[in-house]
Amino acid sequence: MTIRLPRRAAEVRRQGRGRRRWLAGIATVAVLCGGGVWTAVAAEDVPQVHREDRMLNMPGARIDTSYFTAGDGGARRPAVLLGHGFGGSKDSVRARAEALARDGYAVLTWTARGFGASTGQIGLNDPDHEVKDVSRLIDWLAGRPEVRLDAEGDPRVGVTGASYGGAISLLAAGHDRRVDAIAPEITYWNLADALFPEGVFKKLWAGMFFTTGGAGAAQQAGDATPPPSGAAACGRFQPVLCDMYERVATSGKPDAEARALLEARSPSAVGDRIKVPTLIVQGQSDSLFPLGHADRMAAVIKDNGAPVAVDWIAGGHDGGDMEAARVQRRVSAWFDRHLNGDTTADTGPAFRVSRTGGVDSTDGRATLRGATAAGYPGLGAGGRPIELNGRTQPFRNPAGAGPPGISAVPGIAGGLSQLSSLGAGLSMDFPGQYARFESRPLNKPLTITGSPTVRLTVTSDSGEAVLFGKVYDVGPDGRSQVLPAQLVAPVRIEGARNGKPVELTLPAVDHEVETGHRLRLVIAATDLGYASPAAPATYTVSVTGPLTVPTAPGLSTQPAALPWWVWGLPVTGALLAAALLLTARRRTTAPPPDPGLADVPLQITGLTKRYAKSADRYAVRDLSFRVEKGQVLGLLGPNGAGKTTTLRMLMGLIAPDEGEIRVFGHVIKPGAPVLSRVGAFVEGAGFLPHLSGRDNLELYWQATGRPSEDSHIEEALEIAGLGDALARAVRTYSQGMRQRLAIAQAMLGLPDLLILDEPTNGLDPPQIREMRDVMIRYAAGGRTVIVSSHLLAEVEQSCTDLVVMDRGRLVQAGHVSEITGAGDTLLVTTAVEVSEPLVEKIASLPGVGSAVRTDDGRGLLVRLDGASPAALIAELVRLEVPVSGAGPHRRLEDAFLTLIGGESA
Repeated sequence: MTIRLPRRAAEVRRQGRGRRRWLAGIATVAVLCGGGVWTAVAAEDVPQVHREDRMLNMPGARIDTSYFTAGDGGARRPAVLLGHGFGGSKDSVRARAEALARDGYAVLTWTARGFGASTGQIGLNDPDHEVKDVSRLIDWLAGRPEVRLDAEGDPRVGVTGASYGGAISLLAAGHDRRVDAIAPEITYWNLADALFPEGVFKKLWAGMFFTTGGAGAAQQAGDATPPPSGAAACGRFQPVLCDMYERVATSGKPDAEARALLEARSPSAVGDRIKVPTLIVQGQSDSLFPLGHADRMAAVIKDNGAPVAVDWIAGGHDGGDMEAARVQRRVSAWFDRHLNGDTTADTGPAFRVSRTGGVDSTDGRATLRGATAAGYPGLGAGGRPIELNGRTQPFRNPAGAGPPGISAVPGIAGGLSQLSSLGAGLSMDFPGQYARFESRPLNKPLTITGSPTVRLTVTSDSGEAVLFGKVYDVGPDGRSQVLPAQLVAPVRIEGARNGKPVELTLPAVDHEVETGHRLRLVIAATDLGYASPAAPATYTVSVTGPLTVPTAPGLSTQPAALPWWVWGLPVTGALLAAALLLTARRRTTAPPPDPGLADVPLQITGLTKRYAKSADRYAVRDLSFRVEKGQVLGLLGPNGAGKTTTLRMLMGLIAPDEGEIRVFGHVIKPGAPVLSRVGAFVEGAGFLPHLSGRDNLELYWQATGRPSEDSHIEEALEIAGLGDALARAVRTYSQGMRQRLAIAQAMLGLPDLLILDEPTNGLDPPQIREMRDVMIRYAAGGRTVIVSSHLLAEVEQSCTDLVVMDRGRLVQAGHVSEITGAGDTLLVTTAVEVSEPLVEKIASLPGVGSAVRTDDGRGLLVRLDGASPAALIAELVRLEVPVSGAGPHRRLEDAFLTLIGGESA
């Protein structure tokens, strides 16, 4: 039975809400993998919110909850369950819960298993655990005196949340018939499709889930020690999920078992049972859960007979404008209508998409306008064929699939994909790795709303192909190009040795193409965000039909709220505003160069970086050290010590939370000009195998856009010592030669500071010695090298100085001799080789722990166990050992293990 507020009471609530909701306009929600915290300002007529915190016992876990109500009780009210995003907790959504409570709802938030203070294991919304937890929370709500009931044990309840919390709202509606309305935000329909789209492993996003998220959850919940390596390194995930991730990450290819596991935990598994009013909010700036997930949600739930509305916001998991205040108002209105029975509540149009309307002249921010339609059109409405020109084209997947093309970069792009609508291009494709097909210049504007499609024929000499399709908006000059929303469509094709027809569905976007622009279809072999086959292969692609572009003809754009001249800004003005948005703050806040450090390659002071969503867990903490010219500095530490995070901050890829990095006196920030003096080899470089070594380096330098005379390619090659091999195809190179070519690539331009991360990986001993000589020769010219390596014996021979880190902190820094010189082992050199019986006699002396001959036989390594060095020498003379010298000896490995407490590197 539906119980409604009396008409007068409902009217009072609406008037009060009009005063209260302006408060939500000052709030923002950061929802990278979930909801963040916004803050409302109290006003005199806003009712006070009461909160109850308690731990609820569930089978196999204790769940941390908060319950919010406002006012002095009175009439019963509907309830709302508010879920948090992945890696977050109930505190992430506290302010939003308080706002819903002020709007007249009883709100229950909780921290999902494996996160925050809740115990248990992360099951990725496992129906047997997380979903049943929600049903038990509904049971708890049914017993609250403030909550309206539809029947005994059946509260009037809605569920909402973003990302992880959005999925649980869908799953709750599919598993528990007591749920009355839902509002999922930026979430998935099928998790297998999200992480394994078209059979391709989305490695960067999956890695962020299973490493950063899982380990962070373990630490957030109070685990005393970081997780070990291997499957358990993904934190507090269920073992079956850890095993699945390790298996897929190792092979680079999802298997049927992995797909079935994720599908069983997806809303799509219970889609036919979701029959409640559903407001779907999905992000346009989202390479994790793109718009296609919302499309499938809408289609299935609408077929079930339930009311559905779809809202494409400007932001998403890749950042951008989350439109937090507007979305919050719309969710509240949705619940007013479908939980409270308020037929006057404005729930908005059936379909809305946010479009960039220009730039606000007062603050340089991109402004938004809404386009609406009376019905959701889907992703293919109003298809318009666009003919493409281009012959059949061959291209290659390079060995190791590197260097990869770039589209979206999770955790780094910072939401810049929204600037594609302002003409800012951020993507990159490498020559020889893609095919390209273009349209003629458009004779009138074209707005793409949905997923373009195209028919191809694909041939692969290996029989299999992994391809990445994207459609660029190309300017009249033919060179400037923009990838809408930075999105790419992956596809795995099998049985293509003799050619295979493929219908490729490209990413869903909302993007306007101007008159005179072209559409450019690119089919690429690699993409940074995905796993490609490591084995080289040659692909051939031809287009066998037009590019069909959806236009959603029923959409009408709202009039601009700003004066006409703002919307009429030329593209150059928009680009300038975008550039100011990206760089002005950095330029105005960057400290000035320090003249006293102009000759110092690197000085790090108080460097601190916290793990995402953790206020008290650090990847790097209060790190300080200095590097001088001519040094070869070894950066050492066990796994998890913070070395990679430090290097990423040094290269400007991520920003520190505290402290600073100065290179030649200039503070390092993303895009800092001084980074041109830094060269880096961070992961195994990929080269085009059919080109020579020299051609690969020249092609790479051309891609930087810098003058060819600045490359100093001959000097770099001389230091790398590749000789005549430069003229040969890279496919003929040994692993050692490839590594040296990669180092030469990092040396192009002869950067004053060279950073090498594990440069000897995969090399045999002779190749390792060659790499050592390369580093020493490079530093000999007055330049500086920083090398991170696990080969301690090699570091000891090639480095002049060391920085040892453990758990994010500096343990020791100094010359190699300073760090290795102290210890309880003595190196005794002898004039002649010492016999084995004599060595055994020395080892049995009082106060001697052990004695072994050195490799050349002309010395002894004697470990003291109580005896003093003077007493040992006296005993050796008594035994007539021909001692020619003695001194302390400790290998770097011994020193390293002592410094970090015996942990393995």
